[in-house]
Amino acid sequence: MIKKWEQLKALLTAKNSGNLGDFAILKSDLLGAKVAPEVADKLRAVEGYYPPIDLAKLSQFPQGSFGREYAEHMNTNHLQPLNISPELDDVAKRNVFVLRYVVTHDIFHVLLGFDTSYAGEIGVLAFATAQNYSNSLKISLWLAKLLYPLLAPQQVKAIFANLQKGRELGNKAEFLLGYRFEEHWEEPIAEVRNRLGLQQISLNPQPENFVQA
Repeated sequence: MIKKWEQLKALLTAKNSGNLGDFAILKSDLLGAKVAPEVADKLRAVEGYYPPIDLAKLSQFPQGSFGREYAEHMNTNHLQPLNISPELDDVAKRNVFVLRYVVTHDIFHVLLGFDTSYAGEIGVLAFATAQNYSNSLKISLWLAKLLYPLLAPQQVKAIFANLQKGRELGNKAEFLLGYRFEEHWEEPIAEVRNRLGLQQISLNPQPENFVQA
């Protein structure tokens, strides 16, 4: 009980500070998000790995590079990287799944070609579920299939199309969550996709009446 209270206090502090990365990792940790046991070993290469992401620097990389594509995605959608404070190093090392899923979520959007609409979000979620990262994601996907069509009825067709596409990509691709994306910003994004088994990505236009999730 004391531990949960300390976690809650830390969560509220992060929220009030405006540090969205800290807030996201503490929220997931408080809710008990855990990695699937059979994939835990695959995450050892990224245990405690969370280098800060500088959008201004990435924006200077060549057109078509992985870092430049990521920076443009973030700037276009008015998003900031979910950087994690060094003070949360114990949480980062204890729960590698939470750490990497928080930090790389927007990277997944870029590599998979899914926008930030409800349809795009369910595509990323379906991909992560197909890669069997965590049972908690399977529950999230089940809820998303129920709620997203209600929240964005104009996106129903895109939601179910991306649900299928996300599953197919997840089954074919390499294990993405254990990859050190941040060491490959300067490479062409096409090369990164090829290396990870995402060669057949076709970027979809935003659904009609796009609303960011």
